[in-house]
Amino acid sequence: MPLVAARNVTKIFDLAESPFGGSSAGQVRAVDDVSLEIHDGETLGLVGESGSGKSTLGRLILRLIEPTSGTILFEGVDLVRANGSELRRLRRDMQIIFQDPFGSLDPRFRVEDVIAEPLILHQKTLHQTTLHQKITEQNTRHEGLSRDVCRQRVRELLRAVGMDESAMPRYPHEFSGGQRQRIGIARALALQPKFIVADEPVSALDASVGAQIVNLLQQLQRDFGLTYLFISHSMPVVRYLSTRIAVMYQGKIVEVGTTEQITARPQHAYTRKLLAATPEMTAS
Repeated sequence: MPLVAARNVTKIFDLAESPFGGSSAGQVRAVDDVSLEIHDGETLGLVGESGSGKSTLGRLILRLIEPTSGTILFEGVDLVRANGSELRRLRRDMQIIFQDPFGSLDPRFRVEDVIAEPLILHQKTLHQTTLHQKITEQNTRHEGLSRDVCRQRVRELLRAVGMDESAMPRYPHEFSGGQRQRIGIARALALQPKFIVADEPVSALDASVGAQIVNLLQQLQRDFGLTYLFISHSMPVVRYLSTRIAVMYQGKIVEVGTTEQITARPQHAYTRKLLAATPEMTAS
């Protein structure tokens, strides 16, 4: 059974009404009858040009937006039909890394609070593990994490993404774009998810910093057994990172295969165009 499965998922957006009055100007079918499977432990690269529906599909899979039709399964559970408490429980295992490290972190929060927020919201209980060891009962309150344990979790998360605790009292604007993205990744890891949607996580960074983030994502996947949906418009980045690749064009998945199949023997004309259009990426 796949970890994540989208079945015939469609999302239609109504266009804004005309400023001169009248009814809706029409509709856009952003995601059009898409079926996709993501297996435990893999990185599925979702590639396509801007406007192809990639980010919309990623948000649909996490049910951050509601599908117009179709089914989305996580570990066999239908997310579309999940109620509030069940969806909240499932969302501990599903997180997102956003594209813009400048806009995705609340500028009013210190780094410690940014990373700790998911822990506080989800009230992790005493049987939960830290990244590297069990939280002992004496350090945990019944209703959730104590302040000391929460701080220790934040320290561990910062170390996991290549930063140290000196970042905790500082604000996001004090960091570079790459450092902010690391903070965003630490926040996504806070609840020990099984599945992460990485939505264009390196597109706002320069090439060398982006390569470092890609390598970090690979290391975290090995360390913590993560499964990724990696969304990008860049075929070289997707090819470097992914186990399998899905190509999206005008709201549809036009081709899916292993990285070797897609890059060596592309079947769709749009896939061949993507492969020809972008230079190689090297990660160091």
